Amino acid sequence: MFIKESLKKSTLKIKNSQFLIKKTILHQNKTMQDSATQIIEDTTPLFTNDTIVFGILMLALGFIFYTSSKKKGPWKAFYSVVPALFIAYFIPALLTTVGVIAPEWTSISQTGEAVPGKTNLYYVASRYLLPAALVLMTLSIDLKAVFNLGPKALIMFLTGTAGIIIGGPVAVLLVGSFWPEAVGGQGADAVWRGLSTLAGSWIGGGANQTAMLEVYGYNQALYGAMVFVDIVIANVWMAIILIGIGKSEKIDKWLGADTTAIEALKEKVSNYTQEVSRNPSLTDLMILGAIAFGTVGLAHFGAGYMSAFFTDIVNGLTPGMTRNLFTFLSSSFFWMISITTLIGIILSYTNLRTYEGAGASKFGSVFIYILVATIGMKMDLMLIFDNWQLIIIGAVWMLIHAGLLILVAKVIKAPYFFLAVGSQANVGGAASAPIVASAFHPSLATVGVLLAVFGYAVGTIGAVACTFLMQLAAAG
Repeated sequence: MFIKESLKKSTLKIKNSQFLIKKTILHQNKTMQDSATQIIEDTTPLFTNDTIVFGILMLALGFIFYTSSKKKGPWKAFYSVVPALFIAYFIPALLTTVGVIAPEWTSISQTGEAVPGKTNLYYVASRYLLPAALVLMTLSIDLKAVFNLGPKALIMFLTGTAGIIIGGPVAVLLVGSFWPEAVGGQGADAVWRGLSTLAGSWIGGGANQTAMLEVYGYNQALYGAMVFVDIVIANVWMAIILIGIGKSEKIDKWLGADTTAIEALKEKVSNYTQEVSRNPSLTDLMILGAIAFGTVGLAHFGAGYMSAFFTDIVNGLTPGMTRNLFTFLSSSFFWMISITTLIGIILSYTNLRTYEGAGASKFGSVFIYILVATIGMKMDLMLIFDNWQLIIIGAVWMLIHAGLLILVAKVIKAPYFFLAVGSQANVGGAASAPIVASAFHPSLATVGVLLAVFGYAVGTIGAVACTFLMQLAAAG
C-alpha cells in the first residue's frame, strides 16, 4: 500500500510538473506572439502610389500659393506670421502623422509576411529637382557680389559647427545628471558612440555620418534610434528657422544687423531680372529645360565617375582616421551638388544668364518647394514622443547650437540670413541649406550650397572632436 501511494504521489507530481511545463511553454509562446505582433505592425498609409502622393503634394502646394497670394482677409494675416515655405513643409508632415501618406511603411501580407515599402519622391526631388533648381537659380548669380557679402557668412557657419561640437558633450552632461541610463551603455552599445553619428550628420552630411558609424563601431542594431533622432531634431529645427524667416526684419533689427550687402545683392539681381524680363516663348521654356536637366544628367555622369575614382583612393588608405576624413569624397551626392554649382557659376558668365528674364529662378523655386514638401513627408509628428530621452539629448544639443549662433550674431551684428543659412549648412547639409537661402531670395541659394559643400570637408574632423568630448562627458 505504501509503495502504491508513493507511486500515485510521484505520478501526480510528474503530471503537475508536466502541466506547469506546458503552461509555461504556452505562456512563453503567447508572449513571443504578442512581441511579434508588436514588432511587426502594419503601418501602410492610405495612399502608397507615388503618382497619387505627388498629386496630393502638388494640390497642397497649389492651395498654399493660392491662399498666400491673397492681399486681404484672414489669409493675409496668417501668412504675415507664418511663411508659406513652412506651411509647404508642415502640411505633408501632418498628412504623414495622420497616416494619409508615409515615407516608409510595412505591410502585412495575407500569409503574415512583413513587406516593406517606401516612396521614391524624396529621392527624385533631391537627386533630380534639387540640382535642376540650383543651376537655374545660379544662372544669374553675381559671384563677385556674393563674395562682397563679407566674412560673416563663414563666421556664422563655423559658429554653427562649434555649437554642434560643444553642444554634444554639454547635452550628455546635463541629461546624464537626470537620467544616467540615457547616456550609458558599454562597448558597442555605448550611447556616445551612437551620438557620434549625429555629430557627423549635423556638421557634414550622410557620408560623414556613415564614417562615424564605422570609426566608433556603434551597434548597428541600435543605429535606427539615432537616425530617428536625426530626422526629428533636424526637421523640427528647420521648421523653426523657416518660421523665423517670416520675422527676419524684426530679428535683424534686434540683432542690430547690417543687411546692406545682402539687400544690394538682391536689388542688383532683381534689377537685372527686370532688364532682361520677357514673356517666355516655347523656345525659351525648352532651352530652360535643356539647361536644367542637361546639367542634372551631366552632374550625375560626372558624380558617378568622381565618386568611383575617389572610392578606390579612399579604400586604398590605411584604415582608421585618415581614411574616414576623406570618406565624403566617395559620396556621389557631394559630387553631384558640387558639379551642378560649378556648371551654374560657369553659365552665369555666358549669355545664357539672360534666361533669368524668361523665369529661370521661378522654375527653380517650383522645384525647391516640391523638395520641401517631400522633406516634410519624412516627419511623423507623433514620433517625437518615442525614445524621449534621446530626443531630449538632441533637443538640448540643438538649443546650445542655436544659442551660440544667436550670441555670435548679436556680437558681430550678423543678419538672420547668415545665422539661418550657417546653421542649415551644418545641420541640414546641401539638401536644405539652399532651400533656406532661396527663401530669402533665389539669388542667395548659391551661398547655402557653398557653405554646405564646405561642411562636407570639415564634417568628419569636427565630429571626431565632438565625440571625444562626449566620451569624456559620459564617463564623468
